[in-house]
Amino acid sequence: MLLKKITLGVFTFLTCIIARGQTQPPVEKGDFYPTDLVELIRLDTSLVLDIRYATAANFTGRPVYTQARAFLQRPAAEALVQANAALKPLGYGIVVFDGYRPWRVTKTFWEITPPDKKQFVANPAQGSRHNRGCAVDVSLVNLVTGKQVPMPGAYDEMTERSYPDYTGGTPEQRANRDLLRKVMEAHGFTVYRYEWWHFDYQGWQHYRLLDIPFEEIE
Repeated sequence: MLLKKITLGVFTFLTCIIARGQTQPPVEKGDFYPTDLVELIRLDTSLVLDIRYATAANFTGRPVYTQARAFLQRPAAEALVQANAALKPLGYGIVVFDGYRPWRVTKTFWEITPPDKKQFVANPAQGSRHNRGCAVDVSLVNLVTGKQVPMPGAYDEMTERSYPDYTGGTPEQRANRDLLRKVMEAHGFTVYRYEWWHFDYQGWQHYRLLDIPFEEIE
């Protein structure tokens, strides 16, 4: 067990060094689908945006986006719109925290996150599904009150409360989390095992890693 911990520690140390030295996304080989990033509110104006990374109200303590916008590859964006529509008869809508994320932001997240919290961020040496435009961070909003519903843990909280199978919290919080997961998975998304809010869209591996600033996306 001690040898395993030492080996994992060395691996984490080495990957940190490798990632820190990178200035560009890793080079990928193969055939990929054309990039077609769509701004979400152009497809569905009823989606609520809460782009924390365009503010200081995120785990970095500072803005990392210059614009409060959210994008996904078109199939993922259309699936999210369908999920939002499925929730409306239940009295809920989707609030979006983040979608497509430029690779350089993923690199920043990796560099500032402590080693014991690395499961909550992607290693830029491999890139993130957010970088491919095929991951989205979401929660639920109550359509009557306009407020976000309670969940077992907060968005971007780096504790076990973020796990989608966390058994703590209140019955209401777990029911809200499980409803979100059920509807998202019914529309082609899969929850990330450490974050109840993070969903990857099917076929994400067919899209390239991107480092396009929001300002360059029309």
